[in-house]
Amino acid sequence: MSRLLSLTALLALLLSPLTHAQSGSERFGDYQVYYSVFNSTFVLPDIASVHNLVRSEDRALVNVSIARADGGLGLPARLSGTANNLLQQSQTLEFKEISEGDTTYYIAPVRHLNEEMYNFRITIQPEGAEQSFELRFSQKLYIEK
Repeated sequence: MSRLLSLTALLALLLSPLTHAQSGSERFGDYQVYYSVFNSTFVLPDIASVHNLVRSEDRALVNVSIARADGGLGLPARLSGTANNLLQQSQTLEFKEISEGDTTYYIAPVRHLNEEMYNFRITIQPEGAEQSFELRFSQKLYIEK
């Protein structure tokens, strides 16, 4: 079932020009961070139920995965963060860890209005790392009907 969530997220990335999804990656020393933001309705209802994710046209999901820059995928980490709109209204990102075999990734919901711009700040500390680093990016979120 988790593989379907991953496939749904991948599909959202592939369709990003059509669906307003954003994806990216950034390197922090020995680590590569992959992230995406997509509407929660892209997740199939049965997969959302398995992972206790709320599907709603006004709710996006932030997906983050951390890997070693020299290869590998989905390392365990501690994540915390915020999403702030342009009025500086802040939402705390509550990440849920999802593990599939050797891969771990993190999902956090964000409620939003149509065409609302959000600035994301996510602090990441990979398991076993001595220091954390901060991922920052902005994304305009849309109501998907």
